[in-house]
Amino acid sequence: MIRILLVDDHAMVRMGLKMLLDANSEMEVIGQASEGNEAIEMAERLMPDVILMDLSMPHGKDGLTATIELKKRMPEVVILILTMHDDDEYLFRVVQSGASGCILKSAPHEELLSAIQTVATGAAYLYPKATKRLMEDYVTRLKQGENHDTYSILSEREREILGLIAKGYSNKEIGEMLYISVKTVETHKSNLMEKLQMKSRPELVKYAAKKGLLDF
Repeated sequence: MIRILLVDDHAMVRMGLKMLLDANSEMEVIGQASEGNEAIEMAERLMPDVILMDLSMPHGKDGLTATIELKKRMPEVVILILTMHDDDEYLFRVVQSGASGCILKSAPHEELLSAIQTVATGAAYLYPKATKRLMEDYVTRLKQGENHDTYSILSEREREILGLIAKGYSNKEIGEMLYISVKTVETHKSNLMEKLQMKSRPELVKYAAKKGLLDF
């Protein structure tokens, strides 16, 4: 029996997934979470065999950030990312996060069940087009001799906020500039600091300078 923790911010999606997985005699949904912080707490308490993690959750900690933190706390945890984004940016960020696999929300039910069974055995799973793109990118990077770091796993909004923080703007000022709440700014700041493994503003400023983000 594969014990599964569902993480998605939509209750109806979780309900549908639970019905699908519980109908399989080899799977059991042991818990549900609506955002990353709750997922981390439940994972440490329930010790699931597989965590089915939604990538985009606007409220609380997003799926990518939660995955990175879970892999630090529980290196052996198996996480399968569920996403609607079929593009290179999200794919590379998922791979770098330490997740065991990635599957599209549009995938057939049979493919989802197969993906869960695959990662539960300790193997990795990527949908077919993703595997092809990763191989092509790997070859390209070898040819170019590129050395990518964790900056590539930041979202566009996190990169934007990183630059503004480094330039000295307060959370309130950033919120006004981007038309988002101070709480949302704080959440993005917390997420990007966690991804970059930094704990202070000076560290962010130094990092942003290296990335050329301080051009006014």
